[in-house]
Amino acid sequence: MSASMHRYRTHTCGALRESDVGQAARLSGWCHRIRDHGGVLFIDLRDHYGMTQCVIDPDSAAFKLAETARSEWVIRVDGKVRNRPAGTENPELPTGTIEVYITDMEVLGPADELPMPVFGDQDYPEETRLKYRYLDLRREKLHSNIMKRGAIIDSLRTRMKSGGFFEFTTPILTASSPEGARDFLVPSRIHPGKFYALPQAPQQFKQLIMISGFDRYFQIAPCFRDEDPRADRLPGEFYQLDLEMSFVTQEDVFQTMEPVIRDTFKEFADGKPVTEVFPRIPYFEAMLKYGTDKPDLRNPLVIADVSEVFEREDVTFNAFKNVIKSGGVVRAIPATGAASQPRSFFDKLNDWARSEGAPGLGYIVFEDEGGQIQAKGPIAKFIPEAAQAVIREKAGIKAGDAVFFSAGTEDKAASLAGKARVRIGDELGLGDKNQFAFCWIVDFPQYEWNEDEKKIDFSHNPFSMANMSHEEFMALDPADKDKILKITAFQYDMVCNGYEMASGSIRNHRPDRMVKAFEIAGYGEKEVMERFGGMYRAFQYGAPPHGGMAAGVDRIVMLLCGAHNLREITLFPMNQKAEDLLLGAPSEATPKQLRELHIRTNLPEK
Repeated sequence: MSASMHRYRTHTCGALRESDVGQAARLSGWCHRIRDHGGVLFIDLRDHYGMTQCVIDPDSAAFKLAETARSEWVIRVDGKVRNRPAGTENPELPTGTIEVYITDMEVLGPADELPMPVFGDQDYPEETRLKYRYLDLRREKLHSNIMKRGAIIDSLRTRMKSGGFFEFTTPILTASSPEGARDFLVPSRIHPGKFYALPQAPQQFKQLIMISGFDRYFQIAPCFRDEDPRADRLPGEFYQLDLEMSFVTQEDVFQTMEPVIRDTFKEFADGKPVTEVFPRIPYFEAMLKYGTDKPDLRNPLVIADVSEVFEREDVTFNAFKNVIKSGGVVRAIPATGAASQPRSFFDKLNDWARSEGAPGLGYIVFEDEGGQIQAKGPIAKFIPEAAQAVIREKAGIKAGDAVFFSAGTEDKAASLAGKARVRIGDELGLGDKNQFAFCWIVDFPQYEWNEDEKKIDFSHNPFSMANMSHEEFMALDPADKDKILKITAFQYDMVCNGYEMASGSIRNHRPDRMVKAFEIAGYGEKEVMERFGGMYRAFQYGAPPHGGMAAGVDRIVMLLCGAHNLREITLFPMNQKAEDLLLGAPSEATPKQLRELHIRTNLPEK
């Protein structure tokens, strides 16, 4: 080989083609798979860019060394590029028509016995995968997910910039703020006994950027929340596409952000359909029709309220009558085409409802008998034909369908109906799963009732503006609970396939209005000053009307990669117990570190 050749490679493992046949090449990479075919060794050499088949036989000076190589050893090979023998080409690989005959080899990084294989994408226990994440990340699926993640973020960034947004970075060490979850606290060495907090979101900073006169801000922002882990949320930290705009209405935010998200999805959806114009569904309508504020619109079933049917004189089903008397509701979930299902289908749904803490799911099956609709099922006999007709009309049901009922307080009935809608849709295979179905949920209630503490709380974002004039809002009586719980806000979520993808609002930008909003939730002006002093003062010096939102980058990537949890699209995630198994966090601090911070630990009794 010539002296001028690069120390490690002339080509990557994804570069050689038929046009390179006859050339000398030098490759470096990992031994992906080693196969011994009767004295001839085949080494599939892999790097970030691809895979090349390398061949060596006993005629080569490097054969003895090649025989020692094992899976995941890092080696350099020199050799000649040649055509693969006819019939052994691999059309799956870009390099599949050629191979490299090895004349020289060097071991760059030997590998121990592997705790998990890289070759083949079989499932391995999560603890092993996270502890040896660097091996896991060599695997094809995960490697390509991480690269796709970067490409999706690039695409979002480009679209935001072309929309006139500028990228700003905001502090990571900041003040504690009541965003809704627990803060991660960082003790200050310089100020003994005081703590910084990691931002749950850059909420106050982005509003301050608007008050500072920058018109359009965005950032791919890390957010930190000390929450109990869930499958659809990474423990500890996650990223969001955070943005804020000045002099905008809710409509402006939608017109600006819908194309950014829709077109990014189209770019990476591999041809799956993406909603063209996102429907807007008011919160209370979503809770009625879908039993959730995160509806999966791929499922065509729509829940209906049938409380009035069970109040009728001629209906004698007392279990539901009593629910309604005590202030509850009855919801009907249609099951299209379910009349032909075996009895076990209905029994299974009943058992499931009991496991959810409900007494069961009453149901009626409507069969077509000679052009007449016949109602069957355990509660059909308590509901005469005239009342059944009303149920069919309200729930959009015809012969061949069934209907299930969920009864209880409005919250409980809606929640069970929503879960039942998803289960029934899945069991019956309704709706095309191969699409991205988006919507906006709008008109969220500004406040909610906290039953435990018997007080009014913010229901979403404390900085949102109520959907009423300044004068009307300022005149509200904080004691008028009924009126306050009916107030809706310029507050919205973007939802896709049953996941909340983004959340935002138009903000209260008048200081008197901000204080009033907090006063209704039981905070005094003094508390507002203590917790949001910086922002509250800033509002006194001319704040523009502004609003924005934040979209979950991890969730966007998860959906576009077709992954089922966020650990499949994150480089170094923690496990479900919020532990980093690779580097061993969280860990204990040394006595010296604790002394410098003036901190003593007071651990719970074992």
